Amino acid sequence: MNVPDVSALSLHDPGPSFTHLFPNNIEIQDDRYLQKLKSYAKSLPYTIESYSKMMDMLDFIILRIVQCVEAKDYEVGFLQWDSMLSDWSMLKYPIPKDRRIALAKIYFYVSITPGMPAQIIATCADGFKILTESKKKIFIEDLRLPWKPIYNILSQDLFLSRRQFEYTQLSWCMGYIAENSRRFFHPAAINEMLSTFIPLINGSQLDTILSSQYYLLSFLPLSHPQSYLPMLLRIWESINSYKYDERMLHFLSKLAEMHVSPEVSDPRKIHSIPDDEISEDEGRPNGSNDTNLKEDAYWPGLYKDVGIFSEHEWSLLMCKCLASMEIPLADTGSLTTGPSADNQAGFEIGRLPKPSWRISSLAKIIVYSMAPDGLPAPPSNAPTPLFSPSPSGMNTPSIGSSTLGEYLSAPLGKGVQGKGKTYLAGSKALDSLARLIASVESFFHPTNSGDWTTDLSAFIKLIAYNFNKRWYEERQPDCETPLNRRLSRAMKRELVKSLRTVVLLAMFSEDSGTVSNIQSCLKSMCVMEPDLILHPILERAIPSLESLTETQRTIAVIKALGAVAPAIICRDVYYPGAKHLIPILDLLIPGIDLNDPSKTLCTTAFLVEISQYIQFSDLSDTSGTIPTPTEHNPQQNEFAKSSGKLHSFELNGFGDLVSDMESRLSPDEEDTLLKDSTASFADWLANFIRRVIQLMENLPEEGPDGKSGGTTEVQVVDSVVGACSQICVHLSEPLYDLVLKMVFDYASTNVRTNAVRAIHQLVECVANANPDKTLAMFFPFCAHKIRLELENGAGSLRTTSSSIPIPSDATLHWNLAILRGTVFNDGRAVVKYRNELLSLVQLLHAKTYSKRGFSWTGKFLSSMLLTLTHTYPYENKFVNPEEWESEEFRQTHHQHWGKRYAKENISWHVPDDEEIDFAVEIFKKLIEPTLTTLEHLLSESGITTVHISLQVATEMQYGAMIFAGDLLDLMEYLHLSLVRYAFGGVPTLMKYHVRPEDLAYAAETSDILDEIPEMLASLEALNAGFCLTDPSDPRHQYMSGLRWRFGDFLHRASASLRQQGEENTVDAVHMLLRSIRTYMLEYGDSRDGYFVNEDQYVSTKNVSRLYAQQRDWPRAVYVRRARFYHSARLRWNSIDRLRGPLEDSLIDDVTQWSMWHYAKVRISSQSLLESFSLSYDGVRRRALPLLYHALEFDADDDERMKGALWSLDISSFGKYAISEPTLATDLLTKLLACQSNEKTSIQSCVSTVFDNCLGAFIEPNSLVYDVSTPALHKVLAELKACLGVGPEDELITDKCRSNRVKRIQRQDEAADRTHKAVLAIAKSSKTHWRYAIVAMRCLRTLVRRDKPLTSAQMSYFLESVHDSQPTIVSTFEPYYAQRAVLKITRTLKLRTFCTSPEDLYLGRNQNPLKQTVVMDDPSHALSQKFLKDYRYSTDINQDLLFCDKNPQGWIAWGRSIALYEPPHPTHSSLLPWESASQEAVSAASQIATRSEFWEKLNKYLSEENSETSMTQDNVSCIKSIFQLLEDEPLPAVKPILDELLKNKDVDKQRAAAEIAAGIIGGSKHWPLIKQKKLWQWFKPYFKVIFNQNLKSDTVGIWSSFLEYIFYKTDPRRVQPLVDYLFELFETADLNTELSFDAIKFLSLFRSCYEELGWKSLAWLDDAVDRYWRELHSDHDDVRTYIAELLAFADKINWQPRPSLPTVEVFSKECRALPVDYDIMGVRGNYNQGRVAELVRDFKIWREERVSGVRAFQSKYDRVAILVCRWLFQVVHDTNAVCAFDYILPLMPELFHFTEVNDNDELANRANILLVRMCGVSPPRPLIHPLLDTIFEAIQSSPSWRVRLKALPLVQVFYFRQMPLISDVKVVQMLEVLGKCLDDEVVEVREMAATTLSGVLRLSPRSSVLTLKNRFVRLARNSHIPSKKDPTYNKCVRQRHAAILGICALVDSYPYTVEKWMPELLTNVLAEHTYDPIPISTTVRKCARNFKKTHQDTWHEDSKKFDDQQLAALSTLLTGSSYCRSLSIHLCDVLTTDFGVDA
Repeated sequence: MNVPDVSALSLHDPGPSFTHLFPNNIEIQDDRYLQKLKSYAKSLPYTIESYSKMMDMLDFIILRIVQCVEAKDYEVGFLQWDSMLSDWSMLKYPIPKDRRIALAKIYFYVSITPGMPAQIIATCADGFKILTESKKKIFIEDLRLPWKPIYNILSQDLFLSRRQFEYTQLSWCMGYIAENSRRFFHPAAINEMLSTFIPLINGSQLDTILSSQYYLLSFLPLSHPQSYLPMLLRIWESINSYKYDERMLHFLSKLAEMHVSPEVSDPRKIHSIPDDEISEDEGRPNGSNDTNLKEDAYWPGLYKDVGIFSEHEWSLLMCKCLASMEIPLADTGSLTTGPSADNQAGFEIGRLPKPSWRISSLAKIIVYSMAPDGLPAPPSNAPTPLFSPSPSGMNTPSIGSSTLGEYLSAPLGKGVQGKGKTYLAGSKALDSLARLIASVESFFHPTNSGDWTTDLSAFIKLIAYNFNKRWYEERQPDCETPLNRRLSRAMKRELVKSLRTVVLLAMFSEDSGTVSNIQSCLKSMCVMEPDLILHPILERAIPSLESLTETQRTIAVIKALGAVAPAIICRDVYYPGAKHLIPILDLLIPGIDLNDPSKTLCTTAFLVEISQYIQFSDLSDTSGTIPTPTEHNPQQNEFAKSSGKLHSFELNGFGDLVSDMESRLSPDEEDTLLKDSTASFADWLANFIRRVIQLMENLPEEGPDGKSGGTTEVQVVDSVVGACSQICVHLSEPLYDLVLKMVFDYASTNVRTNAVRAIHQLVECVANANPDKTLAMFFPFCAHKIRLELENGAGSLRTTSSSIPIPSDATLHWNLAILRGTVFNDGRAVVKYRNELLSLVQLLHAKTYSKRGFSWTGKFLSSMLLTLTHTYPYENKFVNPEEWESEEFRQTHHQHWGKRYAKENISWHVPDDEEIDFAVEIFKKLIEPTLTTLEHLLSESGITTVHISLQVATEMQYGAMIFAGDLLDLMEYLHLSLVRYAFGGVPTLMKYHVRPEDLAYAAETSDILDEIPEMLASLEALNAGFCLTDPSDPRHQYMSGLRWRFGDFLHRASASLRQQGEENTVDAVHMLLRSIRTYMLEYGDSRDGYFVNEDQYVSTKNVSRLYAQQRDWPRAVYVRRARFYHSARLRWNSIDRLRGPLEDSLIDDVTQWSMWHYAKVRISSQSLLESFSLSYDGVRRRALPLLYHALEFDADDDERMKGALWSLDISSFGKYAISEPTLATDLLTKLLACQSNEKTSIQSCVSTVFDNCLGAFIEPNSLVYDVSTPALHKVLAELKACLGVGPEDELITDKCRSNRVKRIQRQDEAADRTHKAVLAIAKSSKTHWRYAIVAMRCLRTLVRRDKPLTSAQMSYFLESVHDSQPTIVSTFEPYYAQRAVLKITRTLKLRTFCTSPEDLYLGRNQNPLKQTVVMDDPSHALSQKFLKDYRYSTDINQDLLFCDKNPQGWIAWGRSIALYEPPHPTHSSLLPWESASQEAVSAASQIATRSEFWEKLNKYLSEENSETSMTQDNVSCIKSIFQLLEDEPLPAVKPILDELLKNKDVDKQRAAAEIAAGIIGGSKHWPLIKQKKLWQWFKPYFKVIFNQNLKSDTVGIWSSFLEYIFYKTDPRRVQPLVDYLFELFETADLNTELSFDAIKFLSLFRSCYEELGWKSLAWLDDAVDRYWRELHSDHDDVRTYIAELLAFADKINWQPRPSLPTVEVFSKECRALPVDYDIMGVRGNYNQGRVAELVRDFKIWREERVSGVRAFQSKYDRVAILVCRWLFQVVHDTNAVCAFDYILPLMPELFHFTEVNDNDELANRANILLVRMCGVSPPRPLIHPLLDTIFEAIQSSPSWRVRLKALPLVQVFYFRQMPLISDVKVVQMLEVLGKCLDDEVVEVREMAATTLSGVLRLSPRSSVLTLKNRFVRLARNSHIPSKKDPTYNKCVRQRHAAILGICALVDSYPYTVEKWMPELLTNVLAEHTYDPIPISTTVRKCARNFKKTHQDTWHEDSKKFDDQQLAALSTLLTGSSYCRSLSIHLCDVLTTDFGVDA
């Protein structure tokens, strides 16, 4: 099959035609993707290729992919054609569904083929995702995939064995593939997945929990979660892990979003989907899915109480949401303890793909759980609404008939029972969200910000974003959400009210991330409810913009205005908003301020935002005359006018915000106001342009680089110019003339040396809008000025390097910059002045000799040529051109503001013949003569072409004589500059055509090695708007010839310059390199970059997006999209450029320059060389030999060597060479030979190159070619039949296959050569240790699984494991050698026992002792027996089976379990090793049986170092030797180990431990007789090791020894050691005189039980009993170990409790059993009896306690600290929930602990425990008892300190667990706190008030009002007698209680003013300002807090007070009221108080 040639398409056709695009037999009306292609085609000004033609090309690409996969040509052919497919996809042609499905299958199966190279896996994984990403293009009915192969690879690769150290991205890739292919796993596989994953979970091991969770949440199909979701939530509830939470939330967010539609989960679908992808090792167990639904039955979906969640599950979610915010309260310690528990996880979990951010997941869960699922509450009455029943009858006792405590704590809840609970807008999820927002409201305030603020602001941003997304989804006709589950208008409005207060608080944050989030949130909210958002923003913005005193506040409001811009200028978003635009624009004029860059950037961003949606035109006067601006008056405030008045808002009866203009103006009235306001556009524009000019005038002077100031100034100018450009484009004709005249008047009457670049940009802006008028006005003036200046000698001073321009050149540069700006847009306007322009450019070229002069001349020429010859949209107005020009639009454009389109009409500039002829004329009359001059100078001068003497400029300056040669060189420099700029301006003037001989040459010299020509991909040129496309066109031939002459000149000039080699040629070389860059790279999209356009398109869409999945866009988006698509077609034509002989010469030249003497030149050349390698194939193969030559020793040129090394450091070269086996030998030998150069800088370069390259040097492996892939072959066969593959195509496949086989052979030979060469260098005594390490790393990499091992490898690695010449620096060599030994011995084991290539690749060896036991009858008894057998089965016989890892059965048993037989008594079970590797085994035997080897190794291991434990690599290396050779080396080792064990030196002991651990570990599979002999020899040393020699500095060593021995080991394998250790533990005295004598045994025992984990359960009861007897040990260290064991025992004894340990039973019972049933067994039952004993004993011990300095020695204190440690550790573990069963009975005692004043440690530990406890969600049944216990402590404790400690705990616990606490308990909480207001201790009263204010914020409104009435009545009825009265203190306390209660009510609403609050402040509190202390102090503190929290919103809040109340409030705040009778002065008083306009 061949791709048809694309015929040459004429650029000047009548316009794009679409009849050719689709054949007649394709119906495009119903295919949205073909319609989309038609839209793309319509947006271009030229015709594109037909759909059928591009389908032929696609089929050809697919055919090549199929052939490559069939031939297993993966790394070469497949990668090429995959990139071709990616390039084809960017052309936006849709892939037919059948092709898409077939390709997706191919990519999937290739990616999961064992042995596949990592690059192929990653490529296929990405390709698969792209092909299947759209849920509308491909469904599970179209494609099913198997899940088991992914799991098999992932589970095998995820966790590393102890001998593995090399790991890849395979686990990440498999996880990535699983997540993306999950929706194609058949739902019928769910039960098989559960049966596979659930048995892997073991609660004692966090790694198994997290890995199993990953499998579950990545593989389980999301469509039918009804069978597994309750189970997953039950498991989640029991586990305390932050990582677990994060992934679970990510999973639930997907479910919540998917299942808003009930159709998705219909169980009948399971049967309707073909189940045709079942793996060989996969079954289909009988499911528990409810699939017996009748065909016509109604399926209600998964809806429960809240979305798809029950009330219980929803409460859990909301607790996780609160915890996710990570808000630290004043306690600073009640954050979730999950992160601490996660420290137990291994690093391997981090190799898996990360879940999405939990904040994003939570937002999605909440939004997609919203539905009208409850009774609606009355409309909210505050910006942050609260929701509770109205006040009902309360029984409040009278003050006189009860005590004060009884009065304050009277029941609040009576009368509320029995009423139905109501929810905000009738939505439970929305109600929960509003409560959450209210609870964290104060943390949004800038004064209370921190790390949490970004999370909080992101949360509300995502809430608003997702709500908007769902809202518009549900308005689409194809929405599947039932009508009764959709979002309602009331929900939308209440959501905005809920978020509004916190958004308005956080918008003033100083954190940029927070502000960005708030802007996004404001934008979403203003689209949802603009009337609720726009006016509060305007009310905050106006004062800030008028005063401009607080920069931070001003910037914040400008950003906020930008965020709500849609509500201002989009009439369809908010029709009344537009009338506010002009006043805002007036206030923003001062925002253009060079002295405040941040403010300027924000202002211009706002101007860009609004100016792209409107027309600036005066609608008040339609005469069409140019308006005359009034005098500049920046102080004028348009908001003073009635047309711009902002409407005030007040509270209605419910406290809802209601406009004072409730009856809104009609649209006509709004239009009238808006049209009247447009009369100010002229004045505003005049002021704006003046401000811009003022900014330009104040710029710093330009530097040598032509920029004014630094980066900041450049950014400011660019942003201002960007705003000007948008504004100019959208000006009406009269206003454009006004702006043009102002710019011209300024430019023609001023010359500013500091604003040359700025004036150029400003003129570009006006030229972009109307190039004809701009040129007509500016060109005559500029041309005249330029000619005049040139005649007077401007620009004649000769310079070649950047320098500050001299004043005499200023006018020339100024006018040249203006002129360059005028030719920015529309070549048709430029061509009118062709003669004048050509004449002017010729004059400029002849007269300008300064660098600035001739550079700007070249830039001017380049801009003009680009304008003439490029295809581009020449306008981007917000409406289509014909609409813009219509008279109707001119009169009514205000009605179109913010208009969005579903389709668009774009105006393009397409070069016509006149423009092309003008461009060619320029080349003929100017460039060709200049190039001829250059060629003549080069041929005649005989010296460097552009050699510049820097003396020229200096000597000219002093009038010295100029040498002819120097002047000649200068002329050549400026000539070359002109030619370079000219060619740089015509990247699309002519299309390059490829000749067949060029293709053949490219194939021969390609960077793609060893590939047949048919498989070398090349792109066929497509139409992309090139001007000259016909090679026979004389113009095309002329330009091609001229371009060739330019390239040839560059090559000859380069050769000349290299011969010169002088320092003063640097400028010339830079010019030459820039010219070469132009020649080689300026083509196609080089000036209209694809990636730049992509970024701009995405950015424009993001700025314009009002909601997710928006379908209609502003016209600017479509213009940007069309430009992006055009650039994609340009990129297609310039992706893969072909080289010719001239290009090769230039590549060689640049390679030589990259090694030149001067670093600046080298850096530029290396960058250019890298660019070449990305655009041209074959560059690397050409460059590498030249670079290698410079590295040779005899080159003797350090600078060239440096250049070569840094060039190799470029990824395109060094990594390419080392990753190609046939090239790696040369690279490595050349680099390793660099050690001969001792120069430090050279060695540093070599080190850097090695560091970067060795990562790409991977183990050669050809196993993948032997792997059988039947499923893949089936897909290929089907696709080949579809493609119609013929015999000639099969021949190509066969040819490719045979070539691939030969290529692998050549690569294997190359790898052997590399190995021999590197080994020779490594063995050489002359090799430096640094290079020896590199050689070792390379040799280790070359140890291959697919080839037998050699004796040379084994000998070298073993001989290097000890350091023969120890030095400080060379000890790394044994480290790498040891790892090489680990790899080679593990490889040998795999090669021996792996039975297939798949197993060998995955490291899945078939151990001959392994047995798979089928679990026919799983039960709890079986689990217990399995665990008990670890202790009680001591006789090793052939019936015994070992289980080294933790057994199954924690939750459930799988269908089978892998167990191991004991080794044969006399014969080796593993030997002999693979026969092909016997040479290596023999070499190991010869070395490792020699005593001198072990003596040297012993010397190395015994070297003094700071290690306090064994080094695992040392142990694993020795273990590998003894596993390989069994007991062969033992005779040589025994004497050495004997000596080491007797020596008590710490280093000797460490060496002994490492050798002993290695021997024991290696003896695992020895014959039993050999093992018995080993233990007989080693057993006598137990007493020496664990008793006599165990010291404080060696206990860590021998503890690590035990950890190594017991790691994943069945304890019965090391029975002698187990017996001794447990006997030692039982008999050890734990109350010795020295604590170390006890803890050394405890440390050893801890190592045992921690490594055994669940396997230690059989010993645990005895151990706990043993420890419990020592509970009050005298030694603190001993008690620490006891606490650790108690915590460990709780964790090990935690086990779920299904009735039968099978997955099916567990899953069913999780669904069926009530939520309070503890099926997860997480409750703390194990130590309950012991806790009860403690509760009894603590009372006795407390009585016996001796206070004072010896208190810490008392039994009470000792045990109390132990208990605190124990519970603290449990709270920070994965089973933290069990701690509450122990904490609850101990709670009274814990409060006693906190009050001890003579033991700070105990008090602190108890305090921390109580606080940290609040960060864990307790079991639901324990929540109320916990609170009751706290209440009991508050109410009954005789100690005021206990009460003081317990009160804040109420608030902390309430905040952390708020969703779990019932309203009844909250009311009880208020009653308790109310009673505490009457406490005798003032500190307790104040703490009670503080706690009360925190709880009140989220309390039922009825309770709040009842308390308010109660406190007011108490305050008014209280009377304070004289101090002499005996009741004085009681009366003061009574009034203080009332005032504290009132202050708590006020403080509980910090940012709002409730309806009852003004009266409470002014009529109650104000009366007690002068009461006795502490009453007056409390009142004043409350007043200060009120002033502080309401300062920002006082302009709104003040409206809720009448004049009398304002006067009283002033008295309260200031102590007096100024002129109470004159209310007019009240605002002044409050202004003074609040600093804000009242």
